[in-house]
Amino acid sequence: MKIAIIGAGNLGVSIAKGILNSNGATSMYLTKRNTSDIEQFEKYGNVTITSDNREAVKNSDILIFAVQPSQLHDILRDIKDLLTDNHVIISTITGFSIAKMEALIGPERNIIRSMPNTAISVGQSMTCICSNDKGKKKIALAKAIFNRMGHSMEIPEQQMQAATVICASGVAFWMRLIRATTQGAIQLGFDAKEAQELAMHTCNGAANLLIESGSHPEAEIDKVTTPKGCTIQGLNEMEHQGLSSSLIQGIVASYEKISQIKKANYSHTY
Repeated sequence: MKIAIIGAGNLGVSIAKGILNSNGATSMYLTKRNTSDIEQFEKYGNVTITSDNREAVKNSDILIFAVQPSQLHDILRDIKDLLTDNHVIISTITGFSIAKMEALIGPERNIIRSMPNTAISVGQSMTCICSNDKGKKKIALAKAIFNRMGHSMEIPEQQMQAATVICASGVAFWMRLIRATTQGAIQLGFDAKEAQELAMHTCNGAANLLIESGSHPEAEIDKVTTPKGCTIQGLNEMEHQGLSSSLIQGIVASYEKISQIKKANYSHTY
């Protein structure tokens, strides 16, 4: 596959690493205004670094956009004349709807919205995907790309905001929980390195236990809680302190914020 990543910032670089590390591209273009901090990608041999988006579009079939929402409008307008029926446009931009992209480049283009997270750089992203009518035939292709770097799910576009909170912001939420567990382990006597190792691998094991077994979290909790035991004592104290409710409130707060961003984007006149 000939892939271009338009906007090699933090997310774009993470996507590039995931694709390259899984040998998912025959060639790749990475674009950025200042290319000096992505020059290391040239070591892959099949990667071209450029600040010219039009060059990248001309030489690629799959176009993954990872720019700021405010930049996408001008970029799409600038490359519109280069787009063909073979191009697959995959946007990772929060709040930039399919309808807005169709208004800029036409509904006859293969347009897909994706929402990966930064774990894509280590092949563990949870990526949500939706498309316009024309792009439905390319959903399998998009999933094949992102499944090489984790797991993907097709959802309706109206759920993309919620998915962004759960999957993209969710990485930060889980990092904070791992950090808190690390701090707890330090307080119990482990050094910092040991504490983080314990927290990371326990978190990873818990997630994989659910993935592999298809079980419900409460069913697995029941397996490690005994009457008058230490696990239920800890769980009950966490609930008394508001663990579940604070997580839910944080998720809802993030969703309210992303809804404000969407409204601001729609109210902007181009």
